[in-house]
Amino acid sequence: MDVFADSHTQDPWFGTRHLRPVAPPEQIRQMLRHEIRDVGWPHQPILPAAPLALPRASYAELFRASLALLDLIRRAALESAPTTRGRLEAYRVPEFEHQLFVDDMFVEERYADCVARPDIVIGPHGPQFVEFNVNAALGGAVESFCRYEVWRRLYGEADGRLPYRHENPLAARAEMFHRLAAELGVAPRVANVGSMADAVGPRYFHLETDYLNSRGLTARFFEPDDLHEAWDAPPHLRYPLGLRNFTVTDFEELGIDLAPVQAALDHGCLLLGTQTGVFMTSKLTLGMLSEGRPWMSGAEKAFVDRYLPWTRVLSHRWTTRGERKVDLVRYAVDHRESLVLKEGGGMGGMQVVIGGQTGQAEWETAVGQASEEGTSIVQDFVTPRTCSLPVVADDVAEPYLTAIAPVFGPLLFGGRPAGVFVRFFGDGRTGLVSIVGSQCSDNAVVWI
Repeated sequence: MDVFADSHTQDPWFGTRHLRPVAPPEQIRQMLRHEIRDVGWPHQPILPAAPLALPRASYAELFRASLALLDLIRRAALESAPTTRGRLEAYRVPEFEHQLFVDDMFVEERYADCVARPDIVIGPHGPQFVEFNVNAALGGAVESFCRYEVWRRLYGEADGRLPYRHENPLAARAEMFHRLAAELGVAPRVANVGSMADAVGPRYFHLETDYLNSRGLTARFFEPDDLHEAWDAPPHLRYPLGLRNFTVTDFEELGIDLAPVQAALDHGCLLLGTQTGVFMTSKLTLGMLSEGRPWMSGAEKAFVDRYLPWTRVLSHRWTTRGERKVDLVRYAVDHRESLVLKEGGGMGGMQVVIGGQTGQAEWETAVGQASEEGTSIVQDFVTPRTCSLPVVADDVAEPYLTAIAPVFGPLLFGGRPAGVFVRFFGDGRTGLVSIVGSQCSDNAVVWI
């Protein structure tokens, strides 16, 4: 089946071929929307008409660089202070996040980065990491699984062969739990912990729970109020492992009591990833790495310079910009158009100010306030490169090829690749690409 078309005008990193649509637009729309139904996903007026295809080398680079940077992030976060209390103070973590740590600090630290997904844009010199999410509630696993399922049905041949390759996110998650159960010497029983109140549909948690059950695990979805049933039971019915499919911030905003979650942790239900991920996911850690840590080797510093945009924790101090010393706050004020201001703990594109899209007075106010609080970063704005993707819009009868500036989210489960989630504006815009409230689209990535 010849499903490839040439793309001669896009950045070489994206390769020279893309996948053609292989079904009528209405069929593609119906399949994509049916598969992702009832998971809390917003309506997308522009949908992909094919998976986003990358050359094998580019696809591999996303994971190779992500794993290497995650290792550096882990080291930087743990090195920031020898204890949890010290890290909470160093990162100025809000009081409501000072909970859900397990008593065994070795276990707490070891399993903090079980689930991770960076956000990567392709700049003039290749992949650039603009943030790194380290928590099990990050988006992309269920959503990209749904997209991959549609493409499998459309592009798969009778014998199951596909004209491309990728990893299955939910299969990778199941393998992670099998490995962890063996490593910890516990039964492969998994509690999928979240809440239907968290702006999701009825299928969001159950789709993954059913999948885990189909892969030799015993899995069950738990609302926090039911979580006592995961540990207050005969030994053979307890759940020693769990997926922490929520953030403390989300539950705090929803007014959900976390006491049942803490009780489950205290009674031996290890929810992954652990709360220490709050330090690893903080954008302040990217600022530490960009500025350099005493333990970093020359090769590690060169790696960070290559893949991480210039990033600094914003405060009243001097820092380096290339070979020169600069007053950081003054530099940030004077270089508005080339910088982005981000709050260290912001999620979903919140608490982000793009200098080039902000007036000077508003920018100076934001920089001044952030510099006093000490919990934000300034980062070079990366002008994204574009690639070609066939899409279908609600009001268009045929697929058409458009240029997009994708934000890649390679999924890492237990330190292994688990597929690539990608977000983009179907109308060619750039900026804050957040699924909620920005009218952007999503897709899954394959390699050819």
